[in-house]
Amino acid sequence: MLTTTPHSSQVDVAIVGAGIIGVTCALQLARQGRRVVIIDQQPAGQGASYGNAGHMATEQVFPIADLSILKRLPAMLLDPMGPLRLDWKYLPQALPWFTRLLLNLRQQPFQRSVAGIRSLNEGSLPAWQRLLDSIGKRSLLREEGSLLVYERADSRPSLDGLQQRLREQQVAVEFWDAQQVQQSAPQLSEHLCGGLFFPQTGHVTNPYLLLTDVLAAAQSYGVQFLRQQVTGAQLLQEGVHLTLATGTLQASQVLLACGAHSAPLTAALTGKKVPLDTERGYHLMLPREQGRLPFAVTSLERKFIMTPMAEGLRLAGTVEFAGLRQPANMPRAWQLQRLSQGLFKQPLDVAEATPWMGFRPSLPDSLPIIDRVAEGRVLLAFGHQHLGLTQAAVTAEHIGRLAALPVTVLPQQALPELTSYRLARF
Repeated sequence: MLTTTPHSSQVDVAIVGAGIIGVTCALQLARQGRRVVIIDQQPAGQGASYGNAGHMATEQVFPIADLSILKRLPAMLLDPMGPLRLDWKYLPQALPWFTRLLLNLRQQPFQRSVAGIRSLNEGSLPAWQRLLDSIGKRSLLREEGSLLVYERADSRPSLDGLQQRLREQQVAVEFWDAQQVQQSAPQLSEHLCGGLFFPQTGHVTNPYLLLTDVLAAAQSYGVQFLRQQVTGAQLLQEGVHLTLATGTLQASQVLLACGAHSAPLTAALTGKKVPLDTERGYHLMLPREQGRLPFAVTSLERKFIMTPMAEGLRLAGTVEFAGLRQPANMPRAWQLQRLSQGLFKQPLDVAEATPWMGFRPSLPDSLPIIDRVAEGRVLLAFGHQHLGLTQAAVTAEHIGRLAALPVTVLPQQALPELTSYRLARF
């Protein structure tokens, strides 16, 4: 770990953000011979990457909302414990973002978003396999698939419709009846009607350990970590000048990978005001629930996920729009335990359970920004909404390709497959 500000000549790439996107990109760039420093005001992995659901959600190829959000808006405003909540005090600030989200639900932009998410997701699991194999940590990734269960017979048409839409997007999906669910996850309630099984998904046994192991691998290639707050940024003729809380730093390039906090620095370096907001996500960690499930299980009706981890069972999910400044609404985390009631033959043990909240960075078209701008001096990798863990390794590979382009080569010409993720779309 750095204890002093590095000299400018020692830094090729300064990465702002030590979440899973930042550290995977750091490893990729260091392996390409770059001298890299990661900067974050928190210890590495203490943001949204710490508390994610651990699910490699390659099956989730649809945007975060569809047209049904219009019907749900009153409940979003009035139900503080609902699965999708908009704090009414935050409504004036959120209104421009939601307006853009609704415009992106029109057929053409919606299909563009689906294609962009699907493209990243299709490459996500292979990218993680390559990364974890390269650092000898493949055991952190379990590839037993995942299951979406349903409880009510009247939910079957909705489930069938989802299965059909997923198959149209070439997502591997199987219908399981109640007996198949019981055979594979015998601790689940016998009252479940069945579900959809996704064989080409998986989960991570410890998201924080995954991040620290990737960071350790990056550090073995010379990557340094500087615990500092970046308070400003300015383009120079041959690089970028960063103002820190206690000093300055100059680098040939900067990579902005600070999740929901990326907008101010993006504006400072590019002049572009990105419509970035946050889906506040919650989890409840149950340390006494070892071995309850063989894979991640999501409830169709209750809209939350349960993931088995080395340290217990993690209940996660729900989306709350309340911005970056309001304190966590921890009753929402405890609501996850109430949502689990009735899904198992025996109730979950919540003794010593710990709640958590994190900021998931979200753009109104549900696509991240993965780009190189400002004549190659600025790299961007943020806005992955609830798919940050899933898409981190493949994003790092794309950032590596962008960083390797000569300054005279435009990314949109050399890498047209990344066009959907360009900053210029805003």
